[in-house]
Amino acid sequence: MFWLFSSSSLSTADTDQIIGLLCSGSDNVTLENQQYQINLNSLFNSLARNGPIQNGFYTATAGKGDDRIYGLAGCRGDISVADCSTCINNSTANRGCLTSKNVTIWLRWCFLRYSNVSFFGVWDQSAMALANDTDIDDPNVFSKGLNFMNQLASIAPLQPFMFQTAILDVGQSGKRYGMAQCSRDISRSDCGRCFDYLLMTFRTTIGNKRGWEIYGTSCSLWYHDFQFYFNYSIPLNEGAVKFSPPGVAIGMIITVVVCLSVL
Repeated sequence: MFWLFSSSSLSTADTDQIIGLLCSGSDNVTLENQQYQINLNSLFNSLARNGPIQNGFYTATAGKGDDRIYGLAGCRGDISVADCSTCINNSTANRGCLTSKNVTIWLRWCFLRYSNVSFFGVWDQSAMALANDTDIDDPNVFSKGLNFMNQLASIAPLQPFMFQTAILDVGQSGKRYGMAQCSRDISRSDCGRCFDYLLMTFRTTIGNKRGWEIYGTSCSLWYHDFQFYFNYSIPLNEGAVKFSPPGVAIGMIITVVVCLSVL
C-alpha cells in the first residue's frame, strides 16, 4: 500500500478538497481489463447517484466473478445533500490510483473506498493524521481537549448515524469544536473501538495541538478552535452537544502528516 497527498490539505478553509489517497500496489490489469473498467464506472455512477439521497452513505457492488468490485461512499454528517453530491462526484473523478484495485480517497467533505475484495462491515485500522507541528496549545487547555474528544468518541457510536459534533467551552481561552464519525457499515462496538484506537495511536501527534484531523477508512475525528462544521444534515438537538468547562483556536495550517496502513 502507498499514500498520496494533496497540497490542498494545507488550506485554511473547510472546502471540498482532496486530503489524501491510500492505494494498493500497482496492478496493470485494472487498466488492461475493459470489463473491469466498465464495472468500475458502473460502481461510481451508483455511488454518486445514491449516496447523497441515502443520508450521505451508500454501498454497492458491480460486476461478477474476478471482475466484481465493492464500493462505499460516505459524506460528513454535517454536509448538505448538494455538497455531498458534489463531493462524491469529485471523488469518483479522481484518478490518483489508476492501477490499484484497493483504493481509499479522502476529501474534506466525503470519502470513497473500493476494492476487488469485500470489506463491508469490517473495521479497518488504516488512517492518517494531519496537524500543525508548531501550533501548540496551552497545557491547561490541551489536556481538557483530549478528555473532550474522548467523551465525544464515547457518544458518537450511540447516535443514529454514528456521527456527533460537540463544543467545548474553556472560558477565556475560547471554545474548541469536535466532530466524530464512523463509516456506517461497521458495528457500533467497532465504531467505539475505532475511535479509541485512533486517539491512542496518534496521541503523540495530536496531544498538544490546537487543531488536528484524523482520517480513517472506518472512522474519523476532527478537532479545531473554530467552528469548521456546518449544520445542514444533523439537527442541533440530535447531532451536537456542548461541554463546559474544557477548548482554543487554529487557522488550520497543517504541516505534519502521520500515516498508518494496515495490510
